[in-house]
Amino acid sequence: MDTPAVGMLPFDSVTDFRIDLADEHELFRKSVRRFVELYVEPRVREIERSNRIPDDILRKASELGFTGLGIPEEYGGQGTDYLYTVIYTEEVSRVCAALVTETLVRNLFTTPILLFGTEEQRRKYVPPVARGEKFAAHATTEPGAGSDVAGIAARAREKDGGWVISGRKYFITAADKADYFVVLARTSDPPSRSERWKGLTMFVVERETPGLRVGERIEVMGLRGSQPSEVLLDDVWVPQDAVVGTVDEGFKIAVTTYDYGRVGVAAQAVGILQGVFEKSLQYATQRIAFERPILSFQAIQFYLADILTDLEAARLMTYWAASLINKGLTDKAIIAASIAKLLTTALAERAALRGIEIHGGVGVALDGMVERYLRDSQVIKIYEGTAEIQRMTVMRHLLRKVFGFEV
Repeated sequence: MDTPAVGMLPFDSVTDFRIDLADEHELFRKSVRRFVELYVEPRVREIERSNRIPDDILRKASELGFTGLGIPEEYGGQGTDYLYTVIYTEEVSRVCAALVTETLVRNLFTTPILLFGTEEQRRKYVPPVARGEKFAAHATTEPGAGSDVAGIAARAREKDGGWVISGRKYFITAADKADYFVVLARTSDPPSRSERWKGLTMFVVERETPGLRVGERIEVMGLRGSQPSEVLLDDVWVPQDAVVGTVDEGFKIAVTTYDYGRVGVAAQAVGILQGVFEKSLQYATQRIAFERPILSFQAIQFYLADILTDLEAARLMTYWAASLINKGLTDKAIIAASIAKLLTTALAERAALRGIEIHGGVGVALDGMVERYLRDSQVIKIYEGTAEIQRMTVMRHLLRKVFGFEV
C-alpha cells in the first residue's frame, strides 16, 4: 500500500476551512438572544423542576420561525442556511439546551423526508412541522440497537398493499408530543454478516395509526424539559406511500440524517460552554473570599482562561462544519461534523466541571443552576452517536478517501 502525501488530508485546500458568515447571521443571533432572555431565562428553574417546556414558550419559538430553520420556504420553512440553525442552537443552549432538543428534534424527521422522500411526502408532512403546528420524532433507537443502527430488530412485512410494522423503540426524543414519526424497521434479512446494514427501510407513521402507542417518558439525568419515551408498534399497518426513499435502503437514510444532526449537537455543546463561562465569570466577580473577589485568585483566572479557550475552539470547529454543509461538500462535512461533536462535547463536559469548581458549594447545589450543565453534557455526548462512533466515522471516511477501501 502506497503511503499518501500528508498534505492537509483529508482536506484538499486551506479554502476548505473558510467560515462564511454575514451581518445577517449576527442580527439573527441577537434576535435569538432577546427571545431567550425575555421568555426562557426567567423560567429555567420552572423547567428544571417540572421537567417540561411550557407550551407558551414552544408557541413563541414557532411564531418567531425557529421551528422552520433550515427548511426551504416552499415547504413552510425559513429558507435559512445551516449556520442559522447552529447559531440558534448555541444561543438557546446557553440557557436551556432542552428547549433546542424540543424545537429542533423535528429536523431528524424533516431531513430524511426532504432528502429522500417523495414530493407528496414533503408537501404533506414538512410544512406543518416547519410552522410548529405539528410535532415530529425520529424512531430508530431500540433497547438493543442504539449506536449499532444495523442491529435494528423491529420488523416490517408486506401485507394488503402496504406494510405491517412491529417492534419496540426506545429513548425517542419528543415522542410524547409527536404527531408524526419516521420509523426504521427491517424489511429483509441481510445477505451476510458483513452487510448487516442492508435490508432496513424507513417509514412515515402517523401517531393515530392503530397499533402505535407512546409509552411512559424515560427520566434521564440531563436535558430536563425534554425527556425521551418508549414507542411501541404492534402490527401497525401503513400504505406503500409511507416508505421513505427505497425499500431496504433505510440505513443510508438514517446515517445521512445523523451526519447533519451531529453539527447541531456540537452547537449545543458550544452553548453549554458559553453558559458555563458567563455564569462562572459573573460569580467570580461577586463571590468574596479572604476579603476579596475570587476572580483575583490566579487559580480561578486560569480556570476561566481554559474555559474561554475551549469555548472559542469549539465555536470555530462547529461553524466550520456548518459551513461545509452549506457548501454542499458532503464527504468533508461528514468528517468535520464527527470531529466537531467529538471535540465540543468533551470540552463542554470539562467546562461544566470547572464551572462547578469555581462555584464551590453553589456549584453542586441543585438550586444553583450550575450542575445542570454537567448533566446536559452527558446526554449530548451520547445521542447522535457516542465518541467511539465519531472516531469510527472519521476513520472510515478518511480511509475511503485516502486509500479507497472500507473497514
